[in-house]
Amino acid sequence: MSTAAPTLSISLHPSATPVSVERRAELLLDPGFGRVFTDHMVTAQYADGGWRDAQLRPYGPLSLEPATAVMHYAQEIFEGLKAYRQPDGGTALFRPDRNAARFRYSAQRLAMAPLPEQLFLDSVRVLVEQDRAWVPTFPEGSLYLRPFMFANEQFLGVRPALQYFYGLIASPVGAYFPRGVKPVNLWLSTDRVRAVPGGTGDAKTGGNYAASLMAQAEATEAGCDQVVFVDAVERRWVEELGGMNIFFVFDDGAGGRRLATPPLTGSLLAGITRDSLLTLAADHGHPVEERPVSVEEWRGSAADGSLVEVFACGTAAVITPIGRVRSRDGEFVIADGEAGPVTMALRQALLDIQYGKAPDKHNWMHRV
Repeated sequence: MSTAAPTLSISLHPSATPVSVERRAELLLDPGFGRVFTDHMVTAQYADGGWRDAQLRPYGPLSLEPATAVMHYAQEIFEGLKAYRQPDGGTALFRPDRNAARFRYSAQRLAMAPLPEQLFLDSVRVLVEQDRAWVPTFPEGSLYLRPFMFANEQFLGVRPALQYFYGLIASPVGAYFPRGVKPVNLWLSTDRVRAVPGGTGDAKTGGNYAASLMAQAEATEAGCDQVVFVDAVERRWVEELGGMNIFFVFDDGAGGRRLATPPLTGSLLAGITRDSLLTLAADHGHPVEERPVSVEEWRGSAADGSLVEVFACGTAAVITPIGRVRSRDGEFVIADGEAGPVTMALRQALLDIQYGKAPDKHNWMHRV
């Protein structure tokens, strides 16, 4: 983590009644994803043009007035990052500086007061240091960190709020998909979209996820695990899943593999895992193109065998292979429907860096 002087000192008020060692051990046996929370949180307030009252305090409920602006005009953003147990028993974060920068961008896009990036990083460091015992030690376990901010001014006028609340909570987690690394089936949504050009698709705000939920429900009804969206204008260019970016792996005709992922046009989220995989794929000798991929190309290249793998990626799920795609026009399979070697090699390479089992030559890990 950065050693620069913090923009605002975080006062420490640890819980007088933390969860017992025995109860914590019991909870860590099977925490699931996002169901168990640690003893503490970090909060800060923005008012009168500045951030103040930054503190680490016991995890607990928030009290809001009915007229709180976020409940009426949805000025809200969040982030997601993880702390990983290292081989020596220590803890490290994966590229938290990128989360801090994206959090600031999201705030600006929602006309919110941006949180200083150093305060973001300091809050993460303080919470992980305080609740280090909650970082899981089981394979692929991690401490998921959820920074969030919302407008907490009380008013009903349509304008950017003048007051904001920043919070950071932590949750020990296991695998995002409880059945393990198995190919997921996608529902291709062509009549509902996640975001539009000029909208908020490249900001990490709850409204984007709310917009995906109806399509996700349709995916579930169709027997699929996740939904994948196309663009809002032509309804033919693949964009992203409800909460993950997507990569396509093609046979280059000479026994090699080349990757493609949709470009960041302004309606897609700039995933930090996505960015990392652009680098890791090159490290593994796979050329990567950021280019549009149409539904027609996806279906056609799957049929002729030139498309050999597809996977989704994100902080929560890491890398997840995609086996089948269903839509109102039918279904097609990617290769043999199983996880491919490029997908699994990149997944393992990323995990090895995050868990300190491989050299961190890109300086992505930050010790806490």
